[in-house]
Amino acid sequence: MIVDAHHHLLDPAAREYPWMVGPAAALRRRCTVDELRHEAGAVGVDRTVLVQTVADLDETREFLAVADGSGGPVAGVVGWVDLTAPDLDETLAGLRAAPGGERLVGIRHQVHDEPDPDWLTRPDVLRGLATLAEHGLAYDLLVRVRELPAALRAARSLESLRFVVDHAAKPDIASGAVRPWADGMAELAALPNVTCKLSGLVTEASWRTWTVADLHPYVTELLESFGPARLLFGSDWPVCTLAATYSEVLDAARRCLSALSPAESAAVFGGNAIDVYRM
Repeated sequence: MIVDAHHHLLDPAAREYPWMVGPAAALRRRCTVDELRHEAGAVGVDRTVLVQTVADLDETREFLAVADGSGGPVAGVVGWVDLTAPDLDETLAGLRAAPGGERLVGIRHQVHDEPDPDWLTRPDVLRGLATLAEHGLAYDLLVRVRELPAALRAARSLESLRFVVDHAAKPDIASGAVRPWADGMAELAALPNVTCKLSGLVTEASWRTWTVADLHPYVTELLESFGPARLLFGSDWPVCTLAATYSEVLDAARRCLSALSPAESAAVFGGNAIDVYRM
């Protein structure tokens, strides 16, 4: 089974996307679950994880309803909640009771957009993260190099919470810089409760001229740090279409990981996502 551990759905008519500026404004169109089903099915992807795009509880509820009626592909939803809210426990219980609530597998917040690089280690945020662990949810880390030290401290302090690094913490592939990103990722990888998604790499490279060779050094670093047992493939569709098609992203990942054994490849392209998100 192939699982795409990271994709989105978009509806600019329903909500604003603050991150959809500059060249990313090309994404300003409706991207539906039917389109996803076609794109994923064309390359043999069996199940997917739908990930939040904005800080909006209504989007999370909508995504759960989509998963409930998706007819198969959306097996899990990584939604958004206010981690600092005093009624977080009740909010999570309400989401679980909503249509599709059993598909809620994780929570994410746009940490790299917070002005404070130490946002993850604020006492109110740590309390919220601990509540996620109590509910059996994973937490997706949307961070860059700037936030890696705080992510490390948070993951160390909450051993019972499964952390998933989105987009490999967005290395600067376009410039060819590997450090200090690789060092920060190696520190995170030393913690057994942290896994990492091989997603979003093509949009960190040069959109028009990237090659598999550009991605390979970063994937190699991640393999050395996390190993194939703690890496998850994700397409980042439709954001990936700024630089590549769904098929090209999957092909690039396969080529970067061509040295893996069949069992290791099966883990990265499916089994790990099922385990981490408890789908």
